[in-house]
Amino acid sequence: MAKKPKETKTPQATDAAGQKKPGRFKQIGMVAKVVHQQSPKSIPIAVAIFVGIVALSVVGAVLTGGWLYWMSLGIPIGFLAGFIFFTRSAQKIQYKMLDGQLGAGMAVLENMRGDWTVDPGVGATRQMDVVHRVVGRPGIVLVGEGDPNRLRKVIGAEKKRVARVAYNMPIYDVVVGNGEGQVKIADLQKHMMKLPRNLDKTEVAEVRYRLRALPAAVQMPKGPMPKGVKMPKGPKAQGSR
Repeated sequence: MAKKPKETKTPQATDAAGQKKPGRFKQIGMVAKVVHQQSPKSIPIAVAIFVGIVALSVVGAVLTGGWLYWMSLGIPIGFLAGFIFFTRSAQKIQYKMLDGQLGAGMAVLENMRGDWTVDPGVGATRQMDVVHRVVGRPGIVLVGEGDPNRLRKVIGAEKKRVARVAYNMPIYDVVVGNGEGQVKIADLQKHMMKLPRNLDKTEVAEVRYRLRALPAAVQMPKGPMPKGVKMPKGPKAQGSR
């Protein structure tokens, strides 16, 4: 009699530290807890939106008699509208918590929708001002976090360095901050999405291939960096000669 093959357990998703990742519902619960702490009115408003739309559907059903039609329409729309309000509230709170933290811009860039490649910490100063390089349909975008005066030199050096391999490709620069001429952390993703689409997919792939010829950049930890943490010594943020 043939033996049954042993069942193999499907490995559970883990994060970079080897810890088990929370499930989808647990993640939503964690987000809801933060939203409730930071903005107590947001969740009740989201629920009110759902209830209001369902109530309108009930009124429509009573007037027309089409209960199946109105309920099948009102419940999904109400849930979607309430959930959209909830997610936008959570996003605003996230941006508020990230504002002013080193690495906040990188956290936003790495979570952008679309075909983007992010190289964090391609340039840096001793004062922990950093420049990230992003490649997408607009071309190459250099995003700086820190003091704008110190970043000017680092961004300029990175532009020269990139221009040596990315011939005639559009290069933009952005400084994250709340000052004049800077882009707020809450507006960074929107700003990136509004940049003109200068390249097609083939050209984007070509730019990425060319950039591989550049020397390795300063390695930056992912996500916002805790205050008081010192950056390890690395290559100086200067363009290659």
